Amino acid sequence: MSEKIIYLLSPIKREGTVALPMIRFSIVAEEIDFSVSDTLMFTSKQAVVSANIIDDSWKSYPSIAIGKATKAKIEELGGEVIHNPSSFYGKVLAEDIVDLFSDRKILYLRPKVVSFDSKSYLDKAGVGIKEQIIYETSCKNYSTHEQPKEDAIIIFTSPSTIHCFFKNFHWNSSYTAILIGNATKDHLPKECKFWVAKEPLIDACIEKAIEIAKK
Repeated sequence: MSEKIIYLLSPIKREGTVALPMIRFSIVAEEIDFSVSDTLMFTSKQAVVSANIIDDSWKSYPSIAIGKATKAKIEELGGEVIHNPSSFYGKVLAEDIVDLFSDRKILYLRPKVVSFDSKSYLDKAGVGIKEQIIYETSCKNYSTHEQPKEDAIIIFTSPSTIHCFFKNFHWNSSYTAILIGNATKDHLPKECKFWVAKEPLIDACIEKAIEIAKK
């Protein structure tokens, strides 16, 4: 049996994995309009990083965060998290806002493309929020000889990494996918063998990948 190599498709490098980043980030806003808001909403760690580059006064506003990594990045950069939902699904976050924050003026700082349309869901529930696109993602390009080797374990950390992987490579039936969460699972082709990490964290994905590699 060939060695099971663990490929990490995130831009973040981790020991014990082969880095194969699928996406690049580009900031698309020159400033952030805080004028009509008293609370911020983030659904990705990269949104927090991007906001901090554009205007670090974001941290003077309380934030609603989805995902442990997003919450950790907000706090690392000096912001305040007032809510962090238990589920990684955008729908759960939207339901929480309807229940807990319908009286707040929320500004959703987001990427150009999202896996769940929180604004439309909230509009239907009678809760209006403002949105501003502050960054976008694009796919990195690889040649066919950079295709992951047979029996590879491939860690997908977002729907975008799945999309970009299949723009570059075909799926080999010997591969095993490790997914960071259920929102990512919904974008994986049906024929792919996969496991979902216990928590929506890269470290949890790597832990699951090592577990599978040892079997």
